[in-house]
Amino acid sequence: MKKTLLRINDVKVSLKTEKTLRDAVAKKLGVRPSALSEVTVLHRAVDARRKDDVCLLYHVTAAVDVPAGHLKKLSGRPGVTEYVRPEPEPPRLGTLPLAERPVVIGAGPGGLMAALELAKYGYRPLLVERGRSLARRVEDVEAFWRTGRFDPCSNVQFGMGGAGTFSDGKLTTRVNDPVMADILQAFVAAGAPPEILTEHKPHVGTDKLRAMVTGLARKIERLGGDIRCETQVTDFHFRDGALTGLVLNGTEMVLTTTAILACGHSARDTYAVLAERQVGMEAKAFSIGLRVEHPQTLIDRAQYGAFAGHPRLGPADYALVYHTPDRSRAAYSFCMCPGGRVVAAASEAGGVVVNGMSLYKRDSGIANSALVVNVTPSDFGTDPLAGIAFQRQYERLAFTAGGQTYHAPAQSVETFLRGTTPALTGQYSYRPGVTPYRLEEVLPPYVSSTLKLGLAQFGRRLDGFDGPQGMLTGVETRTSAPLRILRGKDYQSVTHRGLYPCGEGCGYAGGIMSAALDGYHVARALMALYRPFA
Repeated sequence: MKKTLLRINDVKVSLKTEKTLRDAVAKKLGVRPSALSEVTVLHRAVDARRKDDVCLLYHVTAAVDVPAGHLKKLSGRPGVTEYVRPEPEPPRLGTLPLAERPVVIGAGPGGLMAALELAKYGYRPLLVERGRSLARRVEDVEAFWRTGRFDPCSNVQFGMGGAGTFSDGKLTTRVNDPVMADILQAFVAAGAPPEILTEHKPHVGTDKLRAMVTGLARKIERLGGDIRCETQVTDFHFRDGALTGLVLNGTEMVLTTTAILACGHSARDTYAVLAERQVGMEAKAFSIGLRVEHPQTLIDRAQYGAFAGHPRLGPADYALVYHTPDRSRAAYSFCMCPGGRVVAAASEAGGVVVNGMSLYKRDSGIANSALVVNVTPSDFGTDPLAGIAFQRQYERLAFTAGGQTYHAPAQSVETFLRGTTPALTGQYSYRPGVTPYRLEEVLPPYVSSTLKLGLAQFGRRLDGFDGPQGMLTGVETRTSAPLRILRGKDYQSVTHRGLYPCGEGCGYAGGIMSAALDGYHVARALMALYRPFA
């Protein structure tokens, strides 16, 4: 009998039983476990819809040794198909010559993936990053959190790896793109844990992400690319609507006719220069709000019931959303970090910005998430740079409220909801420290009122969420870019040829994975026009 490789979806393993995955696959197929070999997990998720019977849900492949006639019956079962290994699609390489090598601006996930693709196929990219190298950047950020001494050149937003370097390292995205599997494989080859290939909600944590970033950078250099940190693009030169060169650090001129702009969502000075050069852009919606944190055990109990703390589950997460009756506003959780902490994420002097991060093990004992509300150009103006001014206004209010020391204004969920004197009754993870303050005074009224309505509903969905153990810290303003740099179907700027807007900073992504995907596709669009750099 010939072994055939099948894909079997939706194999359920209840945590109430001791059944193995192989036994569950055999039962779903109606064969003996001995008929299976090479059972490989493709995808693993947690199904906690029933708190009295939490299950693990798998998609797997398995080599099946059964007679040919029985194999046909197996393939006809729901969720069972013959498995064909996907093959990555090779790039189309163009024929136009490149007089100078392409430049990639920004070493976040979009820029790193774009540079890696270019380097793999002989384009020898120059990757420039305004912030410092990874090791130096980690030292600078830790010093800021410890002492409150802020460095505008090296912080949570700027430096090797981008803003994602100090995050939970989530690799989820709503984009359904077959390229995702190839990118995850590249991440594993660079040092990410192999579980990201199968988990429904993969993450690497800020510690493993740093190793992955280092691995990606080394591979880019091995393949012929160059990386320069502490190198900021301070101006763009165009002639007849086409890119001709870049100014680095205010003095150095680099000639190039192609540049991938993956500057990140906090590169406000870069946005201003592009606006002066009349590069096409528009204001876009984003969200602002607060960070909320709870004991991780509270979230585990609310999500998993009696199975909270089970060794096969890990710390629980959540995704919450509330819509106002007229649907004009939504309060929702964003960038939820199980077992993490709230961090200081300012990129400008005189502003307080909060974000969240976790290590790979997610073992801090604290769950935190952004709770944010959507804002649109109708709130802050249609000028492309108006959203930046809006963000800055509330970041400066938070800086003043915290005592102008980069301490963050904070209060308990209960005092925020009741409008009573702010209290710091629970555990806060934000460094360098927090100051009790009425958080509704550092937010637009429509944001704080929507957050209060949302919190009340979230407390009904997750027991204890709006109770005495919930703590709030402000302000969260960098959920996404406040503008979009317009590009066409060829991924080039609609106004300036040779400039390729890319990733979250240009309005085309919303996290590590979607930014990396965009970097991949932008690089391939450039490669489709030009032949490798000689």
